[in-house]
Amino acid sequence: MERLYLDSNATTRPAEEVVEAVARAMRECWANPSSVHRAGGEAKRVMELARESVAKLVGCQERELVFTSGGTEGANLAIRGSLEHFATADPRRRVLVTTRFEHSAVRELAQRCETRGTEVAWLPGGRDAAGTPDLDALEALLAERADQVALVSLIWANNETGAITDIARAGALCREHGVRFHTDATQWVGKMPTDLAALQVDLASFAAHKFHGPKGVGALYVRRNVRLTPQTYGGPQERERRGGTENVAAIGGFGVASDLARAWLADGGPSRGATLRDGFERTVAAATGGVIHAQRAPRLWNTTNIGFARLEAEAILLLLSERGVFASAGAACSSGSLDPSPVLLAMGIPPEIAHGSIRFSLSRETTSVDCDEAARRVIAAIERLRTSTSAAVGER
Repeated sequence: MERLYLDSNATTRPAEEVVEAVARAMRECWANPSSVHRAGGEAKRVMELARESVAKLVGCQERELVFTSGGTEGANLAIRGSLEHFATADPRRRVLVTTRFEHSAVRELAQRCETRGTEVAWLPGGRDAAGTPDLDALEALLAERADQVALVSLIWANNETGAITDIARAGALCREHGVRFHTDATQWVGKMPTDLAALQVDLASFAAHKFHGPKGVGALYVRRNVRLTPQTYGGPQERERRGGTENVAAIGGFGVASDLARAWLADGGPSRGATLRDGFERTVAAATGGVIHAQRAPRLWNTTNIGFARLEAEAILLLLSERGVFASAGAACSSGSLDPSPVLLAMGIPPEIAHGSIRFSLSRETTSVDCDEAARRVIAAIERLRTSTSAAVGER
């Protein structure tokens, strides 16, 4: 049975060009890039060429990028680095502003900061009930307390529903009130055109493996003159913002993945992907009565989250896996949990639907044939589970 991978928000398959670049760097450019000899210089060149490619992908200066191990570390450096910086530079700024709709890299960090004395202002959801923040509420909060806010952190594209936050407006509000702004751009970068220089964003975290790059490497965009307290000490690397010997091979692959993503974006990839996603979710929802979460909101082209009432996500995923369809229930980082997604619950989704909600996410490699066959298998799996559930209820 052909395997149909629809879990691309969890990770994507590395492109062949990326695999070759990583292998070549590991074979030929394995020296420490901080070494002053020629071998070190060759490794340094691989890294700086990659930095140039990543900078072109996101629209920033090369010196504004800090290489990290991925989106989670980048978000932690942005948030913790900002809070610790202001603790000494401007102690009045002690409030972190975010939402319950964030990826756990931000949401759980905010909860931990809250237990350690940081005041967290949790923004409510917008009127679209799609898992995006109420920016009118942000505007009101900043008008009242801007001089107390250390950082506003909002996800650009929700990893579970694909709902898109109006980052341009959020950034403009923060800039107007003199407040630092971070966005978790992990699901956005590489999938949508990005020009950070044109936005009023101070910090943006993202990862290579979300757009066919290697795992274990990402970047934090740090706008020029934004100061952070490092979270990893032990060397002067990355302009003294992230110590430790850089992962040259993975960074090289990151650069190649960035070049490939730029070419795909320029060729109209997002529009083609949205057509595939829309057809898949329409077919599945029409045949099963499934609820498409955040359907009326602007969404990332590759993501659909469908709720199947009175079914359990775990049972759906196991049956789909047996049938060669790979999806997830929310973020892969928390997919081992039997509890419904906290993001969906925060959106106001009834528990009986949230419990049976499945995220399907496409990649650049997904075809119309894949989507048609996946829809057929999903519909058959839901029908089987509902029949089994009805029979079990009848027996009782």
